[in-house]
Amino acid sequence: MNDKQLVALQAAKYVKSGMLVGLGTGSTANYFIAELARLQQDEGLKVTTVASSTISAQNAQSLHLPIVALEHIGSIDLYVDGADEITPDMTLLKGRGSDLVKEKLLAKAATQFIVVADASKLVAHIGQNFVIPIEVIPFAWQLTKKSLEAIGGTGNLRPNAANDGFWITSHGSYVLDMKFDKSLNASTLNALINNTPGVVEHGIFYGLTDTILIADSGAVTELRA
Repeated sequence: MNDKQLVALQAAKYVKSGMLVGLGTGSTANYFIAELARLQQDEGLKVTTVASSTISAQNAQSLHLPIVALEHIGSIDLYVDGADEITPDMTLLKGRGSDLVKEKLLAKAATQFIVVADASKLVAHIGQNFVIPIEVIPFAWQLTKKSLEAIGGTGNLRPNAANDGFWITSHGSYVLDMKFDKSLNASTLNALINNTPGVVEHGIFYGLTDTILIADSGAVTELRA
């Protein structure tokens, strides 16, 4: 069993019958979804799920997990998802797959948000290993980029897979991939980007995490806010 699977199985232990569970996106989240399906089939677990992406929704449906649309929920009991970076104060960087809006909506709506990751995701500061994805309104991207540059950002629009145009999110936004000075702490950067007109959402998840499960060489460590 690899570390991703191990930490996903640990996260599944937090799930109780009757819960509405948010499903993350990515390889670790897929192990979690598979474990929920196994618990439903083998142990009679009764849950309803809501997905952070089309891929996770299709995965859940193929495993016969009951699923509801985001439009129909006001809150959820538990959300389990991975992260690209995790700082000592439990700030996350997410969204390289660019389902930022749904992921942050679920993180905010959850009574408990559990992050599952391996030790490679631990960093000293946000943006250490990856650019910060910032989802922007297409017609405003140049003005928004100018505003982000004014607070120290450098970067550009994310190209599409074919490299012949721009990346477009599932609901039609562009993504600016930006770097910022590491002297800006996550709280300040979160507020500055939030206050920039034209920004739809961004990849800094500040003050949203309740529990982090870190797998490292076959052992899982639990960090709590």
